Amino acid sequence: MKIAIFGKTFNQGFSPYITELMKILKAHQAEVAVYKPFYDFISCIAGEAFKGCATYSDPNDFDNTCELMVSIGGDGTFLESIPFVISKDMPVIGINSGRLGFLANISKENIQDAFNSIFSHQYDFEYRTLLCFKQPENLFNGMNFALNDITIKSNTSLITIDAYINDEFLNTYWTDGLIISTPTGSTAYSLSVGGPVVVPGSGNLIIAPISSHNLTVRPLIIPDTNVISLKVNSRSGDYLVTADNRTRKVEGQELFRIGKSDFRLKMLKLPKTSFYSTLRDKLKWGEDVRN
Repeated sequence: MKIAIFGKTFNQGFSPYITELMKILKAHQAEVAVYKPFYDFISCIAGEAFKGCATYSDPNDFDNTCELMVSIGGDGTFLESIPFVISKDMPVIGINSGRLGFLANISKENIQDAFNSIFSHQYDFEYRTLLCFKQPENLFNGMNFALNDITIKSNTSLITIDAYINDEFLNTYWTDGLIISTPTGSTAYSLSVGGPVVVPGSGNLIIAPISSHNLTVRPLIIPDTNVISLKVNSRSGDYLVTADNRTRKVEGQELFRIGKSDFRLKMLKLPKTSFYSTLRDKLKWGEDVRN
């Protein structure tokens, strides 16, 4: 099995687990390719364990014959791994080297069990919806997609955003910003501004304002077949636009058209894991003395 590993950094306490992972992969005679900056980082920590591994630096030299992408880090690192596998039929799975992680949901204590399941083919696949900018198309140099959310945010002062659904006027938001979220992203930025938790695969998008100037404005759930158009006006003349972990400053008026991407992300799903169990674990649901 050919496996790609993507990561950035981790704290010293995770070192034994990265060594354990490599022992498991070598025991199953897996061919391993490691993201070059991550390889350079771990070479002084667990270099012997990674001896003989191939490396890759960007999507252009990434080995498309790999059968699995393993992200090591948190959800931010998981999001950064997506450009390497997008539009490819390659599943992704995440090992959480930190604390909270909805996407990177393999804990360091469960690495052995997780990869035993993988190498014995005890897993399934699930597909996650992505957002994309339909206009402008080259805002992020060919990476105009987002697994979690697309946001438009004030750089300094209040902004107004005219929002349309399928070209029908919805509302003018007087706000610090607006979040357009997928169900996957409903547990990320959208959740922090009071947005609902939406189950992946439900076929919805969420429009959630950030610090709205009108207290009657609330998050809105719409079908993901709709296209959202946003016209932005900023007093300062500029504002920030993000697509997951990518950010760009935009100046002047611009029309953004946002909708569901034509491609989805393929994620590997292990036995005994589900969105509901992840919610209970990560959000500490049910941890009450009355239970």
